Amino acid sequence: MSEENSSSEEKKKSADDYWRANLRLMGYLLVVWFAVSYGCGILFVDQLDEIRIGGFKLGFWFAQQGSIYVFVALIFFYVWKMNKIDREFDLDE
Repeated sequence: MSEENSSSEEKKKSADDYWRANLRLMGYLLVVWFAVSYGCGILFVDQLDEIRIGGFKLGFWFAQQGSIYVFVALIFFYVWKMNKIDREFDLDE
């Protein structure tokens, strides 16, 4: 009976660790997303507008397109990192 309890406790701890790793990753990515979309597109737009890319002010570029590119890159990074976490916790397909 105690072997079943220890096995059950190990599975619960592993599931908790997996969930914690997932939430930590999502938290980091949300901070990056917020910093790029809100920070670069709104808060620091005046400073970024002093730099030009292809004739457009960098603040305008971040507000219109840059934050979208960063968001798509974050999605790909999330998939890559979650696959790595899945393998670490032996949950890969």
